[in-house]
Amino acid sequence: MSRRPVNPSRRIGDGGSIPFVGAVQSKARSSPLLSIGLVLVGAILLVFYTFSGSGGRSTKEAVIKLEGGVSCTFEVQRAIPILKKAYGDSMRKVLHVGPETCSVVSKLLKEEDTEAWGVEPYDLEDADAGCKSLVSKGIVRAADIKFPLPYRPKSFSLVIASDALDYLSPKYLNRTLPELARVSADGIVIFTGYPSQHKAKVAEPSKFGRPAKLRSSSWWIRYFVQTSLEENEVASKKFEQASLKRSYTPTCQVFHLKSYR
Repeated sequence: MSRRPVNPSRRIGDGGSIPFVGAVQSKARSSPLLSIGLVLVGAILLVFYTFSGSGGRSTKEAVIKLEGGVSCTFEVQRAIPILKKAYGDSMRKVLHVGPETCSVVSKLLKEEDTEAWGVEPYDLEDADAGCKSLVSKGIVRAADIKFPLPYRPKSFSLVIASDALDYLSPKYLNRTLPELARVSADGIVIFTGYPSQHKAKVAEPSKFGRPAKLRSSSWWIRYFVQTSLEENEVASKKFEQASLKRSYTPTCQVFHLKSYR
């Protein structure tokens, strides 16, 4: 997973100058097409600059939005108030599993009476200082989720997974989903992409071992039944009610499952 996206703002000089603009401007008076071209170039650069430095969003999130993809990990952050309404005390001790888990864990830790841990399925080589701090404290770990998770049964009240399961074949889902159920006490919430979405590349394919496979809700429901994972109907209904009250519409599929008893 690449964590070194190109920052478009670096291509603009400190004084806001762009190479060759002066030469182009000297010819612009005699060519309306060049003038129009300059306006378009300026607009594109402005959009890139705004996304790369705006409002606390990371460059990666901006790139995802510009490429037309959807980050279900970013969606988890949006859904935290809804999840708290739906799960109540079950949000007191949460494990998040998925790419960019540090961002989710950091946000959860800011919530009152909430403990949070994270599992990054791929790598943490290029993690920022805040993420490295979470790793050094043992709050966030890097672990291959195709193998048993490094936690005891029912270590967490709730387990939330986003993006990661889209890259697993059924062979490995058969191992990973039971593990998520094993370490959770009150339930599992899965955020996964819609098949109709164009998935932005948030990591190199070699990191995942395969391209993302965005599956339909009917596929997931059949799979849950086959693996004896039951829908958490109570939590699902509360989530829907809280979503309506807050006019929240998820951009990802959200599944609520019961833990194994």
